[in-house]
Formats: sequence, C-alpha cells, structure tokens
Amino acid sequence: QVQLVELGGGLVQAGGSLRLSCAASGSIFKINDMGWYRQAPGKQRVLVAIITSGDSTNYASSVRGRFTISRDNAKNTVYLQMNSLKPEDTAVYYCNAVVQQLVWDSRLINFWGPGTQVTVSS
Repeated sequence: QVQLVELGGGLVQAGGSLRLSCAASGSIFKINDMGWYRQAPGKQRVLVAIITSGDSTNYASSVRGRFTISRDNAKNTVYLQMNSLKPEDTAVYYCNAVVQQLVWDSRLINFWGPGTQVTVSS
C-alpha cells in the first residue's frame, strides 16, 4: 500500500500565498505522474496541476501563472506553490500519485491523499 500525506493547507487572505506538500511512502518502485486536484463545496473534483516523472507540467487555466507545481523524486514529494490566491481557490486540495509498486509488475495504480483544506478570505 501507498500513503500520501498532505501538509500546508490553511486560511489566508486574498492575494496571499500558501505552499502545499505531499509525501508518498510505502510500497513504491516508481512514481509516474503526481498532481493536485481540488474540490469546492457542491462541485466535482478537478485537476489543478500535474507533473510527470520528467518534470513536464500542466495547469488548469484558472491557476496558470499563479500556481507552480514541482517535485522532489528523492523524497517522493510533490509541492504546490500557490500565489495571488483568490476566494474562488477555496477548496479541499487532494494529492494524487500514479505509482508502479513492484519492479516486476508494470501496473500503474492511482493513490490519493486525504485532502487538505485551503480557505481564501476576501
């Protein structure tokens, strides 16, 4: 099994910044994509940003230019630097990792963190 632990959520005023981190541990041979998703009250979970094992990135249009995703492969950790936060960024943020658990088993499995609340006040 693989565990994802998210840190860094909280309450911030509009225009402020937060940095989220997500560390993966457990039965891991290789982590492919890592990403951040968010779910606002009454809405579906949506992609915020994703980073491949080769450090290619993709962002939702609503956060491009304000958020930066990065990863430390040695620590199996992904980060999300969030700047110029807006009230509409308020949501529970979830970390996702696509993991190959065994060297002899090429299956890729999705794992999710429990989520961390980000609240941006106006």
